[in-house]
Amino acid sequence: MAKLTQDELIEAFKELTIIELSEFVKKFEEVFEVTAAAVAVAGPAGGAGEAAAEEEKDSFDVILEAAGDKKIAVIKEVRGLTSLGLKEAKDLVDAAPKAVLEGANKETAEKAKEVLEAAGATVTLK
Repeated sequence: MAKLTQDELIEAFKELTIIELSEFVKKFEEVFEVTAAAVAVAGPAGGAGEAAAEEEKDSFDVILEAAGDKKIAVIKEVRGLTSLGLKEAKDLVDAAPKAVLEGANKETAEKAKEVLEAAGATVTLK
């Protein structure tokens, strides 16, 4: 297999959905036994434990616990919050509990939670 350049990798990542990219990050973390937050914060200097702890406070996951009675409205909101297509959004809603957004800032996460709850979903922030 030919070695890909960093630019080629970035172009490949641009074609992935949010969910696919999230799954890739999880797989990367498993294979290399690292966390993406530690890699991003530590960088070449390494040992930035306090910075990693602060980073986590700013990062929230929006977890769809249940779609509720208005499943179609929830699917529409999931599509609006992500770049998912109709089938991917429906699959995400059907697979609840599932992360809709990962690593979102506090404002974005709270707004997403409000929108999804208004549509009838049960949502938690982690």
